[in-house]
Amino acid sequence: MTQLLDKPLVLKAPPSPAERTAHRRAFLEWIAIHSLGVAAALFFTLPFLFVLLTSLMSDSQALSRDLIPHTWEWDNYRRVFDTPGFLTWWRNTLCYAVLGTALTVISSIPVAYALAKFRFRGRNLALMLVISMMMLPPQVIIIPMYLFWAKQLDLSGTLWPLIIPMAFGDAFSIFLLRQFLTTIPDEYLDAAKVDGCGDLRALLKVVLPMAKPGIAAVALFQFFYAWNDYFGPQIYASENPGAWTLSYGLESFKGAHHTDWNLTMAATVLVMAPVILVFFFAQKAFVEGVTLTGVKG
Repeated sequence: MTQLLDKPLVLKAPPSPAERTAHRRAFLEWIAIHSLGVAAALFFTLPFLFVLLTSLMSDSQALSRDLIPHTWEWDNYRRVFDTPGFLTWWRNTLCYAVLGTALTVISSIPVAYALAKFRFRGRNLALMLVISMMMLPPQVIIIPMYLFWAKQLDLSGTLWPLIIPMAFGDAFSIFLLRQFLTTIPDEYLDAAKVDGCGDLRALLKVVLPMAKPGIAAVALFQFFYAWNDYFGPQIYASENPGAWTLSYGLESFKGAHHTDWNLTMAATVLVMAPVILVFFFAQKAFVEGVTLTGVKG
């Protein structure tokens, strides 16, 4: 006790006006930044919340101005699944998205690897051609492509005209993968070749394990595109309801239930849910893959 009393009492000086101003400014900046973040989150979240709440309303309440369901009608989702053709649209969309994504990734990786790591005459010209294909709208070539698939190969009324071309690569996927592969140091490939690996084995054993974020980003982009594609199924599969996808079938569903907004919103939730879940579980790899593509040109 005596030792504690012998210690000198040190009083902390009150903050100066400049320090109080700095603290106040930092606090106001924190409020401003987080307020903008909350406002942006609400801006993007409220439409989804409105769709979800409307999907759980009764038939009569969906036509009112109420925002909160009086009774939670989970049976609306069962009614949507019982709609003739809905499960077929779901199966077609899953087949189109999964098979198309796999073909795009498999066919784009070798081309991107060659453009990123091989030195050959005309490489820059090939890269420019890939970039120019990215700027070419699909509406420009849709007529000759339709005549080829529908008249020459007789594949209209199916999704094969949309799936088969993905086996020959995609310009955006090639470019994105090429940008990512340039960030992998050449020393790894040189070390693999010293150990006796050829180009193909170096690609499989060295490059692919290091390029997982970039591959994940490309796969997600392609999956989202195929899942939400409306233009392609409208052109090739509109004449055959058995080949419709969810994006195109949802338009027909909306026309058949134009007064049942609760069922329309329930169908919309079922269409959006897989995409949201896939992005939620893969967002880390997706963000990492997109970010690293711009590290080195």
